[in-house]
Amino acid sequence: MASGILMNIQEEVTCPICLELLTEPQSLDCGHTFCQACIAANNKEAIIGQEGKKSCPVCRVSFEPGNLRPNRHVANIVQRLREVKVSPEVEQERNLCAHHGEKLQLFCEQDGKVICWLCERSQEHRGHNTFLMEEIAPQYQKMLQSCLQRLNGKKQEAEELEIKVREEMSTWKTQIQTEMQSVQGEFTKLRQILDSEEAKELRKLKDELGVILKELAESENDLVQEKLLVSSHISEVERRLQGSTMELLQDVNVILKRSETVALKKPKSFPKEQRRVFRAPDLREILRVFNDPVTLNSSKSANVLSPDQRQVGYASSWQPYDASRCQLSDASSFQRFGSWGSFSGF
Repeated sequence: MASGILMNIQEEVTCPICLELLTEPQSLDCGHTFCQACIAANNKEAIIGQEGKKSCPVCRVSFEPGNLRPNRHVANIVQRLREVKVSPEVEQERNLCAHHGEKLQLFCEQDGKVICWLCERSQEHRGHNTFLMEEIAPQYQKMLQSCLQRLNGKKQEAEELEIKVREEMSTWKTQIQTEMQSVQGEFTKLRQILDSEEAKELRKLKDELGVILKELAESENDLVQEKLLVSSHISEVERRLQGSTMELLQDVNVILKRSETVALKKPKSFPKEQRRVFRAPDLREILRVFNDPVTLNSSKSANVLSPDQRQVGYASSWQPYDASRCQLSDASSFQRFGSWGSFSGF
């Protein structure tokens, strides 16, 4: 009874990040409390959201780092809990069957539970394979050690993938910013006639960067959460390996099965080779096309200039060329424009 109460209190004052008793507790506006060092380290890794806010590792509610509050009430509870020493009577109570009051000394393989000799004869465990805890513990200890090794491998893999995602984010930022500067430099030369084209290309690049960074940020966030989950499993396995034999075997099948289902979501990657990279038209070549002599079509009616001497058409049926159909970013358009001979707008 007393042991159960202590366990419940301990769960309430355990840090969700390191899974240890809270040290210098800091509370967020959402009500969750963390160790000061844990939430500080988490803030460095977290993705900064809108207006510089960060999110709670438990409920993902946004908060401002400056709003962290020391929780002295929880700190006092933790301090008193550390000072509590479990009496021999309570320790003995933990080793007795809750149903029969007999000593827990058997392990049921099918249910993965520590039971007493009366439980073994009950309908619930009848026909199950049971072993003395001392005999079966080494086997499950090896299984848990293998589980721990596999989980550590997953954690290391998650950390490596997280580093790669951050490096890729930095690379994308640098590359996109370089391309934006290149685009701005090219459009500076064409500023008077290509302002709208510059804005369009910059929007495309910014949208592309936004999509890529959003996907990579989501991948990084997923990896952070997966790493926290793996760390939680690791802490549970280590706790069992360091505890008593009963603690090692109690619900051990659940722990083993849970560890086997741990899988990391591969982050999305964006191939750089298949991207459309902007190439600005050569303004000198465009100007050369416009400066070439106009070729007049003699197969039809006589070619004449417009009254303002800026367009060429047929004398029999005046049909000036529509300059709005000429796209400045398309070299072939300028060639077609040169054959017709419209100089409107330049």
